[in-house]
Amino acid sequence: MRESRYGWMPRQPVSGESPANRVQLSLATGPENQEIEGSDLLVAVGRSPNTSYIGLENAGIKLNSFGYIQVNDRLETSAPSVWAIGECAGTPQFTHASVHDFKIVSANMAGENRSTRERLIPHVLFTDPPLAHVGLTEQEAQKKGIAVRVSKLPMSHVLRTEATEETTGFMKVLVAASDDRILGFTMLGAESGEVMAATQTAMLAKMPFQELRDAVIAHLTYAEGLGPLLAGVPAMAQPH
Repeated sequence: MRESRYGWMPRQPVSGESPANRVQLSLATGPENQEIEGSDLLVAVGRSPNTSYIGLENAGIKLNSFGYIQVNDRLETSAPSVWAIGECAGTPQFTHASVHDFKIVSANMAGENRSTRERLIPHVLFTDPPLAHVGLTEQEAQKKGIAVRVSKLPMSHVLRTEATEETTGFMKVLVAASDDRILGFTMLGAESGEVMAATQTAMLAKMPFQELRDAVIAHLTYAEGLGPLLAGVPAMAQPH
């Protein structure tokens, strides 16, 4: 699997077959191929905006090269007094993101000046166990030239999992190398969306990770694992 903007995506498929009601895939994961076997194969081909042939050009509303309605960070279109929200405007395809778009537009129509810039859009994939993520991934940080410190904790080290026997997965956090802000959080494990929301709150408050690390978090909860996770963040490098 490789890390991407919306979680973990499989590497490039090389070949596949389905012997005896099973699915086998050969994936290119580097210099060698990796064999994966399962019961079913789910293929998600993505979505395209339904913006063609509905007369947008007659209203002076421009589309971008992908067919999404072109908007600025206030969600204004190229036509005066016309706004666009949600998937048609290129917003990440999550209900909560579209709802936030509505809040921005309704506030701006009332005379405020709200923007989509630098907002944190979380996502949860409700698999078993669920996968949750907010903020930067390591790959994104590297592309942007942002140095980070990384800590990772197996879910088996979270005390709650000893009671529930849901030990599959991990927690992972990215902290800025130059200060103590939390830049990204990922969790694959039970109740990952709830734990992510707590971390997202700390990120929005620009809270130093030490405050969350040293917080008294109720025992026996999954969020209690944030303590040992953040305790594993490497110390900030001292300038020479």
